[in-house]
Amino acid sequence: MEVRLSRGRSIPMTDYGVDISHYQTVQDWNAVHGNNITYALLKVTESTDYVDPKAAGFADGARGAGVAAGGYHFARPVDVGAQVAHFADRLNERGLLTPGSVWPALDMEASGFGDANAFVRDFIAQFRQRTGVHGVLVYANLNWWTTILRPDEWADDGVLLWIARYNGDPGNPGWGHPRLAVHQHSNKGTVPGIAGAVDRNATVGSFGLGNFRL
Repeated sequence: MEVRLSRGRSIPMTDYGVDISHYQTVQDWNAVHGNNITYALLKVTESTDYVDPKAAGFADGARGAGVAAGGYHFARPVDVGAQVAHFADRLNERGLLTPGSVWPALDMEASGFGDANAFVRDFIAQFRQRTGVHGVLVYANLNWWTTILRPDEWADDGVLLWIARYNGDPGNPGWGHPRLAVHQHSNKGTVPGIAGAVDRNATVGSFGLGNFRL
């Protein structure tokens, strides 16, 4: 959505979202949606065997309230193929690769990767081959984006970037890239319907939710 200005110029509307895991308790998804939250990224898997126990319930609750849901995988420096298979299968079980879902996301923050860029490139390629889904979000904090990850090597037209930087300025992380679409601007946000603190996100620049939905 865009807002038209008096002289014909337009500015993009920011889309707001949350990302959650079993650490959060969602009491009322309708209240979440009523607070202008339009998308939720849910932790689904980690490494080759962990499954977040709340992912299925979160997915059903979000979709039932009109919040677009997607899943993310917390990567570990172990076998890429096994992590891809684990993530893809669990996403399918929860209906998170169906049309209207938020793009699946790869969470890069664990230590121990010998070549993190090779891991990301291989993960994306194998995920696409296994699922037929082209769009992928890649998440990391500012330090990773500036010192470790090199998105120009692997961020094609089906990859968008998601940055964590808690600067209190939604959609303006202070770091830019042509593929940067989502800013996690707080890890202590409040949203009606969610008990306690929650990670809050905002779209960046001209990107909106429509750019990262299946």
